[in-house]
Amino acid sequence: MALRAVVFDTDGVLLDSARLHAAAWKTAFDSCLDAWAASGNGRQPPFDADREYRQWVDGKPRLDGANSFLTSRGIQLPTGSPDSAPGDDTVRAVAARKEKEFVRTLEAGTVDAFADVAPALARMRDQGVACAAVSASRHARPLLGSASLLGFFDAVVDGTDAAELGLAGKPDPALFLEAAERLGADPARCAVVEDALAGVEAGRRGHFGLVIGLDRTMTPTTARALRERGADLVAAELLAVADTVCGAGP
Repeated sequence: MALRAVVFDTDGVLLDSARLHAAAWKTAFDSCLDAWAASGNGRQPPFDADREYRQWVDGKPRLDGANSFLTSRGIQLPTGSPDSAPGDDTVRAVAARKEKEFVRTLEAGTVDAFADVAPALARMRDQGVACAAVSASRHARPLLGSASLLGFFDAVVDGTDAAELGLAGKPDPALFLEAAERLGADPARCAVVEDALAGVEAGRRGHFGLVIGLDRTMTPTTARALRERGADLVAAELLAVADTVCGAGP
């Protein structure tokens, strides 16, 4: 069956922003780990901004990501309140610290699109393929705008939409399914492009016609992990994705 639409994750797929999220999480988690040790609970290794970010945090809403990592380390904190200040004593406080650090980074500079993004999106647009961008982040829409990418998309579903509609975060497929609905596309005739393990799993759970794992690291370990979570194929860049979607690839 021919593909009629593509849903793209944003951070790490379209925008070179995943590394900024990972760095902000490292600041928040390392502070929490230090506070946990100071309370007599034993010192733990610092947060691994590569391996642990991909395994526990990447692609998830902030609260879910904070909870996933802390649980993996055996750290049980109260959830806290939605207005928790940045800190170390609740899960929401840790998530708030991450948000503060990420916003500080954004204010200090710009977030660029990867070089292959605009050419790949232009090719798919020329071939009549509908495209949507999805992100758990509330920052996605303005960042896509600042990178001059919004015009390529027929729909955008971001963290603000998720909060307003009560959509569950990845690995639940709700964000992807909402994007497909906005495109008027049957998920079975729609591809998902993701670099996060949770996102690949969401695409598989949503029964999308093709789930493509994007591995910009080009490492066997990452490619294998993406396939194990449900990627039908793994690509190193978006022009290869465009070839596949437009019928010139494998």
